Amino acid sequence: MIEVNNITKKFFLPKSLKETLFSPFKKNKEIIALSNVSLKLEQGKILALLGPNGAGKTTFIKILATLILPDSGTAKIFGYDLITQTQQIKSKVGIVLGEEKGFYWRLTGRQNLEFFGILYELPKAKLRKRIADIANLLEIDDLDKPYQTYSTGMKHRFGLARCLIAEPEIIFMDEPTKSLDPKNSHQLRIFIKEKIVRKLGRTIIFTTHQTKEAETLADKIAIMDKGKIRAFGELNEINHRLGLREDAPLEETFLKIMQAEENES
Repeated sequence: MIEVNNITKKFFLPKSLKETLFSPFKKNKEIIALSNVSLKLEQGKILALLGPNGAGKTTFIKILATLILPDSGTAKIFGYDLITQTQQIKSKVGIVLGEEKGFYWRLTGRQNLEFFGILYELPKAKLRKRIADIANLLEIDDLDKPYQTYSTGMKHRFGLARCLIAEPEIIFMDEPTKSLDPKNSHQLRIFIKEKIVRKLGRTIIFTTHQTKEAETLADKIAIMDKGKIRAFGELNEINHRLGLREDAPLEETFLKIMQAEENES
């Protein structure tokens, strides 16, 4: 369903005022966010992109969600080309970047979701039913409170609800449990695995720097560092390739890979 081949993305840091004035011909510093990233993922799976800050995880999901373009490489999603068929891909993917981004705090939860549904040009009757179904799925009891009065955990559910309005086949999530307490983090993981993936059959790709979250939630794991995928597959497969016992915890796996990278550098 998702096939990525040698995706590379670079960014250039802006010059300081001093550099602009006194070194106008000096090139901007180049940052390699992704370097020849490749992977394949089947439908109905949960993939964790695990790595430290700056590993390229968020850049990767933004590329797959067609928010930014790669500098080189190719990718296909449902057979559509990432570069030349972005509109076809857009209709099949959704992204959750943060629970509060884009929501209007003084509108109610329902009014927010209705607004986003109008952007998707959904008929009113169909939109009302879809909002009710999503609220039932995510156990959002009261849609008619001002958005600013919801708890942090409930705001995360609204982020998911907004994404589900368009009925995407693939959902990208950037650190889905960030800022949540352990109880709400556990509940959100259950929602993702039991209701979004198993009940609706969606595919989830999420970023995290928590080994425990990746281990308990994901079917497959891509360990990223410095813009590269250092290991990819099911945890027992990765452990086998590394010479670890197959049931070794992901934290041990992750630390071994990071240590190997430090030794190489």
